[in-house]
Amino acid sequence: MWRKASAAALLALAVGYFYHGSPDLPEHILQYVGLPSFRASPQSQVSLEQVISAAWDALITLPTRQWSKVAVGVNACVDVVVSGVGLLQAMAVDPGAGQDHEVLHSKEDLKESFIHYMERGAAAERFFSDPEAFGRIARAAAEFPGAKLYVGGNAALIGQKLASYPDLMVLLCGPVGPKLHEMLDEQIVVPPESLQETDEFHLILEYKAGEKWGSTQAPQANRFIFSHDVSNGAMSSLETFVASLDEFEPDLVVLSGLHMMEGQGRELWEERLKEAVSAISDIRKDIPIHLELASMTDKDYMNSIMQEVMPIVSSIGLNEQELLFLSQAGEGPHSELAAWKGVPDVGRVSDILLWILEQHGRSEPSSEADLTRIHFHTLAYHILATVDGYWGNQAAAVMAGARVASTQACGLRSVDPGKVEVKAPLEFHSSHGEPREKLTLNPAEPVTAWRRGNVTFHLTVVLVCKQPLRTVGLGDAISAEGLVYSERKTQQPF
Repeated sequence: MWRKASAAALLALAVGYFYHGSPDLPEHILQYVGLPSFRASPQSQVSLEQVISAAWDALITLPTRQWSKVAVGVNACVDVVVSGVGLLQAMAVDPGAGQDHEVLHSKEDLKESFIHYMERGAAAERFFSDPEAFGRIARAAAEFPGAKLYVGGNAALIGQKLASYPDLMVLLCGPVGPKLHEMLDEQIVVPPESLQETDEFHLILEYKAGEKWGSTQAPQANRFIFSHDVSNGAMSSLETFVASLDEFEPDLVVLSGLHMMEGQGRELWEERLKEAVSAISDIRKDIPIHLELASMTDKDYMNSIMQEVMPIVSSIGLNEQELLFLSQAGEGPHSELAAWKGVPDVGRVSDILLWILEQHGRSEPSSEADLTRIHFHTLAYHILATVDGYWGNQAAAVMAGARVASTQACGLRSVDPGKVEVKAPLEFHSSHGEPREKLTLNPAEPVTAWRRGNVTFHLTVVLVCKQPLRTVGLGDAISAEGLVYSERKTQQPF
């Protein structure tokens, strides 16, 4: 503990040099800190990114009590990752105007939706209704030069990330075909009931920052995902997943895949959601449940998830599009916004996170809801909002999530300060309305915390990769890493 405090103090001294314009950081200080990523030559200048990266390495520590078994379900597939513009050009599709489609019925719908999100630099996921047309596009994608096959599906990706911790046993339930089973980490346990003869394929059309197609230019790197996935679409593995928990006895359950049901139509998702709520309610009350959300377009469906599912889970993970859509579906704070402009305003994000925990969580002792934690991530920064008394080590958890976003996007094992940049404001407000507090992020201790009622917020910036190699699965890696570094408190809240 003394070492960590010393490191933090010395990093603060380093920031003093940084802010007061000194180009050199004394070598004896660097040796005392003992952090290779912070080492600089006498001629070099200490960058903001170096200070934050070194602070993360010094301050991110695992909790005292760690998870030993985590059960993850229920969406899993094989991702085919390919250049979106390249594939559409190979399919002889001409560029044109963008238009969002809730369900894709043709390659023309695909083109318009892809352009709609590419020009916004936003991620999205859609269901492709025509199995024959999807099959033709999938074959073209798999044969496209440079196409890559990866483990896919939120549950499988979260499972893969958790399995990178050797002391953590992971159970994965979902539609696992032969190709996916071959690619999964050998540490992951798959129940025999989850194995199937064929794989489910998802197509991920990636684009780079600044990439152009016709009159469209992407403001930042991102991806557009689509599939004709019936097994995941019906969450067909959910009951198998819940039934397997008694034997596996996990400390934590991670659930994802609800967004896949949206493309099945209202009549089917209404009935299946009731069955899902019943199945989730059968999980033992002493086991925390994390729900990972994903892109959706049906406000009624999102509102049903908010009303029926969120109160019976302990934690949720989501990005900026999902957060705003959730508020729009429930007519919450800032729901009048059509979309975020640039980096989402911290005060507005804080307002929506507080509203979710107050309306659908356990922000008051009298509430019967279980939701006490939200992990929000956007490109430039992350926030962990938790109801006081339920979770520990959240400063380390939010930093760990931000660090893995930097390393995974750049394809590195550790942060390279020369390959990343800060895009978040270092000054912001705790709320968009009044009363609000002006807050500042200290790069040497890069977590800013504030409280609103019984909820505490922890924010850290992301060191954004300048030339990301792969954007798929970042949200899943962020949530998984945040959970690994989180600790569920046993003492009474409040």
